[in-house]
Amino acid sequence: MSKERFRRALRGYDPDEVDAAIEARDARLARLEREAQRLAERVVEREKRLQEALKKPVAAAVTKGIEEIYGQARRQATRIRMKALDDAVQMADRVTELSKLRDELGTRVSELAEVARARLGIEEGSSPVGTEPARTAAHGVFAGAVEVDVGPLNDFAALTGFEDAATAIDGASEIRVTRFADKRATLSMNLDGPVELLRELEERAPFEFKVRDTRGEGLILDVDEDGREQDRAA
Repeated sequence: MSKERFRRALRGYDPDEVDAAIEARDARLARLEREAQRLAERVVEREKRLQEALKKPVAAAVTKGIEEIYGQARRQATRIRMKALDDAVQMADRVTELSKLRDELGTRVSELAEVARARLGIEEGSSPVGTEPARTAAHGVFAGAVEVDVGPLNDFAALTGFEDAATAIDGASEIRVTRFADKRATLSMNLDGPVELLRELEERAPFEFKVRDTRGEGLILDVDEDGREQDRAA
C-alpha cells in the first residue's frame, strides 16, 4: 500500500494533514469491511443455489460443469476475501501508526507553544525588578533599564540571534523579550554601568540595521525589509 506524505511543520508533520489522513483511512477500512461482508454473503448464497442444483437429477456432464464453475467461484471469492483482509490489516496498522504520530505531534506542539510563550514573555508589560531608569549620554551610551525595539525580523532564529548578541554585552543582565508582534520585537535589559549599547549591538548583532530613533529609555532599530541581512541569523 502507498505511504502518505505530509508537509513538515514546525519540527514535525502538519497535525491537520495527519488527522485528514486518519479519517480517510478509517473510511476506506470501513468500505473494505463492507465489501468483504458482501462477498461472503454472495459465496454463501451461491453455495446454497449450487447445492440445490446438485440435488436435482441432471446429466453427469452438466453436474461436472457446475462443480467446476462452483470451484472457480469459490477460489476467486477466497482470493478476493484474502486480499480484502490483507488490506484491512495493513490499513489498521497504518491507522495505529498515524494515531501515535498525531499524539506525538500534539505533545510537541504544546511543548513548542510553552517555549514560545516563555521566550516572548507572556507577562508582557511588567518591568524587571530592581532596575533603575535608563540614563543616556552622548554617542549612544546607556545605563540602567533599557528597551530596544528591533525589526522586522523574519523568524525566531533572527530574534534568538539578536537576543544572544545582547546577552554577550558586558554589564548587560536581565535580558528578555517583552513583546513580539508584526515581526518587531522589544527586548528589555539592565545595564550595570554606562555602556556604548549602539556600538556593542552593531558589532555583535547577526544582521545589519539602521538607527531610527534614540529615545531616553532605549533604541529603535530597523532591519532591511527584504531580510537579506538576516541570513546570518538562520
